[in-house]
Amino acid sequence: MDSVYFEYPGILYLELVLVPLLALYLWREWKKRRPSLTVATTLPFAAQRWSIKQVLRHLPFALRVIAVAALIAAMARPRSSSTFQQVDTEGIDIVLAMDISTSMLARDFAPDRIGAAKDIAIQFIAERPSDRIGLVVFAGESFTQSPLTTDRATLINLMKEVECGLIEDGTAIGNGLATAVSRLKDSQAPSRVVILLTDGVNNRGEITPQMASEIAQTYGVRVYTIGVGKQGKAPYPVMTPFGVQVQNIDVEIDEDLLQQIADQTGGTYFRATDNAKLKEIYAEINEMEKSRTTVDSFPIYEELFMRFAWIALAALFLEVVLRLFMARRIV
Repeated sequence: MDSVYFEYPGILYLELVLVPLLALYLWREWKKRRPSLTVATTLPFAAQRWSIKQVLRHLPFALRVIAVAALIAAMARPRSSSTFQQVDTEGIDIVLAMDISTSMLARDFAPDRIGAAKDIAIQFIAERPSDRIGLVVFAGESFTQSPLTTDRATLINLMKEVECGLIEDGTAIGNGLATAVSRLKDSQAPSRVVILLTDGVNNRGEITPQMASEIAQTYGVRVYTIGVGKQGKAPYPVMTPFGVQVQNIDVEIDEDLLQQIADQTGGTYFRATDNAKLKEIYAEINEMEKSRTTVDSFPIYEELFMRFAWIALAALFLEVVLRLFMARRIV
């Protein structure tokens, strides 16, 4: 049997106010229009029985009341939730920990490292509609750009707002990883994952990468680490008295540290040297993290307001028909 309820039940109180007032108003109007005759006694009329014409004479009045009551019920948004469906979901919570230090402005990626990292991460987010995903950014310190959420549109917009220079410069890998783990420590998901992306060497922060890695291991958080940057040197925009000029700088990535973090937490270390390689890495992580679960109690809602709207429309239509074409016959 359908379980019907109203999304806005407070609107139904209008039924208790408007319907009686409307009924009273229409009854008084009908009484005013009713012809009268003064007679000595009503005994000759008392024996008369009600006819169909007398009953139909009150029908437009009843239809008007029914129409108003049905419209109020439709405004309260009646819904049915009796049907349930089994839905498969990944059941994974993922936090993206992204380095936004100024070195991410290097142009060995197109348009630069930070731009490529954002674009490919957005594509990764869009391909995982069933998971909760959060975003942590770090440089000399770290903060949560977005907590775990299934709101893809909001998360993608927040990702687009990420840029270098938002916080003090530096590379605090330990702080970034610890902040990401703190977003996951209370999660009940069967799989909890951090994807940590950086292009440098840890040189800031109160928490060492080794300590953050131990914390992740304690909470059962798997960490995939990604080192971003081509081999050797990379073009980097430098401000000079003559404007911005591109100079080649050394690429320094602590690959041993990133490998250690991945090994300790059960993840994998990847090295991305260009856009295509970074895209392949995210695709590989996407395939590796497939832990499907089934949700049994997913309700399918059926909107019922149109039924009440049609009742109101039909009642008004019948009232108009009766008043226009039958009034003279039933009076």
